[in-house]
Parts: sequence; C-alpha cells; structure tokens
Amino acid sequence: MVDILVENGTVLTMNDDRDVIDAGAVAIDGGEVVAVGSTVELADRYDAAQVVDASGCAVLPGFISTHVHVSDILLRGGEKDRSLLDWLYNVKKPGVHAMTPAENAVAAALYCQEAIQSGITTFVENGTGAGNGYSPAAIEAKLNVYDHAGIRSVYAHGFSDRESSPAVERYIERLVDTEPTVDHYFPETEDTGDALDEVESYIERYHGSADGRQSVWPCPGVAWGVTPAGLRGAYELAECHDVMTTTHASETVHEEMGHLSTVEYLNSADYLGERTLLGHCVHVDDRDIRLLSATDTRVAHNPVTNLALGSGIAPIPDLLSAGVTVGLGTDNTSGSDTVNMLTDLRFAALIHKGSRRDPGAITAKKVLEMATIDAARAIGREADLGSLEPGKRADLLVLDLDYPHLVPHADVACAVVYQAQGFEVETVICDGTVVMESRTVHGIEERYPDLHETAAASATDVLDRAGISGIETSWESISST
Repeated sequence: MVDILVENGTVLTMNDDRDVIDAGAVAIDGGEVVAVGSTVELADRYDAAQVVDASGCAVLPGFISTHVHVSDILLRGGEKDRSLLDWLYNVKKPGVHAMTPAENAVAAALYCQEAIQSGITTFVENGTGAGNGYSPAAIEAKLNVYDHAGIRSVYAHGFSDRESSPAVERYIERLVDTEPTVDHYFPETEDTGDALDEVESYIERYHGSADGRQSVWPCPGVAWGVTPAGLRGAYELAECHDVMTTTHASETVHEEMGHLSTVEYLNSADYLGERTLLGHCVHVDDRDIRLLSATDTRVAHNPVTNLALGSGIAPIPDLLSAGVTVGLGTDNTSGSDTVNMLTDLRFAALIHKGSRRDPGAITAKKVLEMATIDAARAIGREADLGSLEPGKRADLLVLDLDYPHLVPHADVACAVVYQAQGFEVETVICDGTVVMESRTVHGIEERYPDLHETAAASATDVLDRAGISGIETSWESISST
C-alpha cells in the first residue's frame, strides 16, 4: 500500500538519464517517491490510498523558483516603465513598509495560490528583513501562510550594514523628489554583529519548521550594501547551520563602475562558494564567470524582471558553458508581473537566442533543467529535490496537454517550454501531499475564500497609505523618463 499513485502520464523524470516514460507512473509514500516506472508495472505492484489519473498529461518534478519577492505582489497592476532604483525607492520600499502583518499574510496567500497554480513547489524568498521594512510579526504572518499552503519555501532573512556612496545617495534623492506624494522609506544601516545575531535567531526559530518544508538562510540584501565582515559572517552562518546564503549581485550596470566588479568584491570577502546563490549576475564579465565557476557559486536567473526594469540580459549561455549552476527565478511580483514559471521558461529559452542571434544559444531542455534539477542544485537540495526518483521528496506537478495550443506535442519537454501558458497545471503534490487539484489550492482557498477581493482591497489601502496612489499617471506612448 502507498499513499498516492500518479498513473497514465508522460513522466519527465529529470533523472541523470533524463528518462521520459510514456504511460508512466509515480508511487508516493510517506512524503517521498518510492518508485517510478510504467503504469502497468506500478499499478500491479502497489495498491494506493489515492490514485491521480494523469492520462493525457505530463508529469514533472515541481518547479523550483530560486529568487523571489513575495509581499510586493500587492503593488503590481499599476504604472510601470521605471528603472530599478526609481521603482525600488518610489514604489516597492514605501509600499512594503506601509503593509501591516495582516496585509503581508494576504500577499503571501495570493502569491502561494498563483505560484502553486503554475507548478511551483519550492521558492526562495529573498532579502526580507527588518532592514527592508518587514516587522517580525509580518515575517511570522507570511511563514504561517506558507505552512498552510503546503508549499516548500526558503526564507532568506535580509540585512544591510553598509552605507551607500554619496553619489548613489544624491541620485536616490533626485529620484524620490520626483514623487512628492509618496511616503518614502529609508532603512537605517544595521550593526554587523546585531544583524548576524538576528539572522541566526530566525534560523534557530524557523529552520526546519512546517514539517521540514521551511528553511531559513542568511541574506546580505545587496552585495555592495554589506561590509566584508557582514558577507563573511553570512557565509560562516550558512556553514554553521548547514544552509545556504544568497544576495543580489550585478543586477544593473551601475554596480560595475568601481575598481572591483561585484563578483570580485564578493570573492575578496570570502563570500563565494558552494553555499552561495547570487541573484541576477546580469553584468558579469569573463573573469567574473571564471571566479563563479572556480568557487562553485550558483546563480539565479531572473529574465523577466531584468527585461521589465531595462537592466539587461544575463550571459546565461556563457555561465552554463563555464559549468556554473543556474536556476530560474520569477523574482519580484511587481516587476515581472506574474508568478508563472511556465511563461518564464519560454522567456528564458527565447531571449538568449535573440540577443545572440543564435537559435542554439540555449535549449528548451536546459531551461527545463534550470527550473527543476539545476534549480535544486542551485539551492543545495539536489539530493532530495528536482527530479522524480526513488528516495527523493515527492514534489511534482501534473500538466494537462489537452489544449489546442499544446497539440501536437511530439516532444513533450519542448511543448512545456514553448507552448504552455501557465494555466494548464491541474494537480500539484508537495512533500507527498496534494496541495492543488482541479486548480483548487486547498490550504489557501479554505482560509481565504474571498482572496481576490481581499487582496484587491488590501492593495488599495496599502497604495493609499504609502502615498503611491497619488503618483500621477497619463497615457504615454513614449516614455519621458
């Protein structure tokens, strides 16, 4: 007897041999995969308490989003077309600072619903912390929602212990002066020791909670916003608690105007290594890539937000050629607009072809790896996540292939990347529990039966309270900024 048998699907295992099993099945018991094979074989071998019929569907490992921000989902849907610092200081920071713990919980619920509906079973929430406007009560409220959603999450507690340069401060002052209605928020620089102690307190309190689905990492918020001592301390904490650490690195060209590149700065602080995941790495050069490869540092690729903010296109084909592990991230919900791994797969597969005028710059199958097995390695979890194999945690999705835009699908992997649009995921299992069936995310919709109305009302309140709703907008066919 097993808990669940998923049968009759096309199973993309993402194992070392990348086996694809037609009329395949996955047997799940005690939260882990116990067998993968043909339906004929497994149905004969196992009785199941629950059977999931995946006829006409693809069965894949649950997607892993390696770099996300959750709460600013309530800030999307309005005026855009801003650069990174303009958006950060005139929209995101004041918006999230104005949010109450209850509003953070609503944002987390909306995020989880959307993420699970696109097949995401694990995400890394980046840079949340007191220095970014989040109270302990807000953090606890979000983690509680993730638990009820049944999703697997990494909470990366952010901190900043280094002042910005005078030139950057002056530039930010000019940006915020353009939006006088906004209640701007400028976090204070933290003491290094206090910041690291706070990170450790969150690790001790929450790491391993939610039946083991919740992880906590140290997160130097932005590479240049943290001292060498803070960066070294974060990596040492990761070693001490057997976790990883993550930061934003080389997201814009403006970060690469000093004597050292961002990657060189991180290397000088002993922050690079197998426990480090760097978000973005858009403006890295050949030397940076060699350093990342030599230290086995991992990278989170966030193509849609990088495009939306005009930050650029990360040299992912070069990173992959150098042997750097790259995972895919959906990043900011108010920057990328959606929490949709399937549409982001398509972006990631196409933009490098176009920018390099090379259709073979990156393949659909490599991009699918970046959302599954490579993403698992990027977060240090390749031993138990990222593929459908006996002994791994039972995280998977069932994607319905019976839509006009998915017919025909001679190569299912390519069809998932190039043809799927994000609403085709029917069932999601995380840690051996069915968290979504027939598009219903049980742990969210039971607690928030009127979630969309509640989220819309909360968003209006937050925008009003932060003064963001006072930003004048007009119909502009050509941006003036």
